[in-house]
Amino acid sequence: MDLESIFALMERFERSTLTGLELEQNGTRLKLDKTLTAAATTAAAPISVQTIVPEVPAAVPAAQTNENEGEYIKAPLVGTFYASANPEAEPFVKVGDTVKQGQTVCILEAMKMMSEIPAPMDCVIEEILVENGSLASFDAPLFRVRRL
Repeated sequence: MDLESIFALMERFERSTLTGLELEQNGTRLKLDKTLTAAATTAAAPISVQTIVPEVPAAVPAAQTNENEGEYIKAPLVGTFYASANPEAEPFVKVGDTVKQGQTVCILEAMKMMSEIPAPMDCVIEEILVENGSLASFDAPLFRVRRL
């Protein structure tokens, strides 16, 4: 079981109504458990994950994501970031490109599912914050943009 699959499973588990899940695959055991406490009745239930997972470097260093420096296109899900449709293809966007609302700017892959990520507005790509093939976490900034 690779880290991308684990993160995607954790995200889906967090959004589900399940309270517990145990999975064993290829010698890796994963146990997810939502536990409500009296103090957290109005907040989301915490998730307890019990597995040995190697530390993964963040896809975007915090210094690069100063939210006071513009607007961002953010990851709507956890997944591997791809700048183009395949390794031989041109990237969907480059720094300086003007994009229209709904135009595909990248692909995020989660659990072998490819999701095209559209631009939420007309904008200019000012900076690409994620490297091709790296893991993007949920709500992580992918592009710094200037709204048109």
